[in-house]
Amino acid sequence: MANPTIQQLAADLAAGRTTSRKLTEEALERIEDTDGEGSRAFIKVWREQASAAADASDGLRHAGLVPSLLAGIPVSIKNLCNVAEETTLAGSKALDDAPPAEEDAPVVARLRAAGAVIVGSTNMSEFAFSGVGFNPHYGTPGNPSDRKRVPGGSSSGAAVSVADRMAVAALGTDTGGSVRIPAAVCGIVGFKPTARRVPIDGVVPLSTSLDSIGPLANSVECCAIVDAVFAGEPVAIPASAPLAGLRFAVPMHFVMDDLEPVVATAFERALKALAGLGVKIEKIDLPELNELNTINARGTFAAAEAYAWHRQLIERRGKDYDQLVYPRIMRGKEMGAADYIDLLAARADLQKRVSAITSNYDAVVMPTCAIAAPTLEEVSTPDGFTKKNMLLLRNTTAGNFLDRCAISLPCHAAGELPVGFMLMGEAMADKRLLAIARSVAPVVRAH
Repeated sequence: MANPTIQQLAADLAAGRTTSRKLTEEALERIEDTDGEGSRAFIKVWREQASAAADASDGLRHAGLVPSLLAGIPVSIKNLCNVAEETTLAGSKALDDAPPAEEDAPVVARLRAAGAVIVGSTNMSEFAFSGVGFNPHYGTPGNPSDRKRVPGGSSSGAAVSVADRMAVAALGTDTGGSVRIPAAVCGIVGFKPTARRVPIDGVVPLSTSLDSIGPLANSVECCAIVDAVFAGEPVAIPASAPLAGLRFAVPMHFVMDDLEPVVATAFERALKALAGLGVKIEKIDLPELNELNTINARGTFAAAEAYAWHRQLIERRGKDYDQLVYPRIMRGKEMGAADYIDLLAARADLQKRVSAITSNYDAVVMPTCAIAAPTLEEVSTPDGFTKKNMLLLRNTTAGNFLDRCAISLPCHAAGELPVGFMLMGEAMADKRLLAIARSVAPVVRAH
């Protein structure tokens, strides 16, 4: 049975068919189930606070005060968001002696103001620096489709919390795909907004140039609701865009290379279904994407900006870092100021040139990831980890570098490993992309 959506649960709450207390107790029971993934999906669980918040929500609803569609709904937040009086660990042991946060991050405060019930803080790749979702400190939650496979990262616990009904929606972050990758390989929806729309204050950074905060949830509509809360906008779901006449571009360079058969099959099936409903699918040359590797050859924003943030902590606690993450951060030490300035200029230039081509289309579409979720065994060696990590991240990183909004939609059939179908819009075209995604989602989901 499909997981319930925010709209369905909001309607049940409004009609008195359920209560926030009941929904929250059910979510907490799943987290605490010793046969489930809760102990690996969550780093912190706030049972008492969540129960109190649920009771308060029910009381306010009884008095006619319902701040938003999210009111009374259990949600999870990624472990790099500041929560007042809690130590922010960012999936690491190296911050366990840091002082507690003085106040909630703005995105957390906005969730509370919207009436959401925060059940806990979810596990993640250490310091958000991996698309695999592996964590040596707190365990690696198993993929809902196959517990021997990774959940994708870095928002690993976020995706598993939603897929396993431990939360109805989750706060994730996306620097190179960390919302869309776990959403894709866990079979749910993940939305990366245009970064500047949502404040990243009070969130441990990976790359201040690329970081964005987005929702993982069970539907496009759920993502639209949570995204509006994150952005401090009125909660509204964009009307579905008519499919007939839409033009989608499929770049034939970079993002279509080395696809696993299960991914290629699901993606082509989705394109065919859309074309059958009047969407114009155009396979285009976009060789500009091939420049990404060359542009980043002297160093990346993530490495340079992560090293700037981490260098003092590494001096003190470097031995406590995940040894697959530590060397990736240390690469930033090798990048000079001139290289960084060149990278800024190259990014702006590439954004302009690519947008000149893609702005003629309603969306750019591609598989979210080139591969399905690898097994834990396949990422158990440094070489295996690096290879799979690069293939998971490759397609999504383009959207962050180009400063776009993008969404991953499930496009696999029953019995197949989850595969994501990604729609990428222009910068600040978030509402338009969500409107298109509402229409695309039921078509690409193979039944």
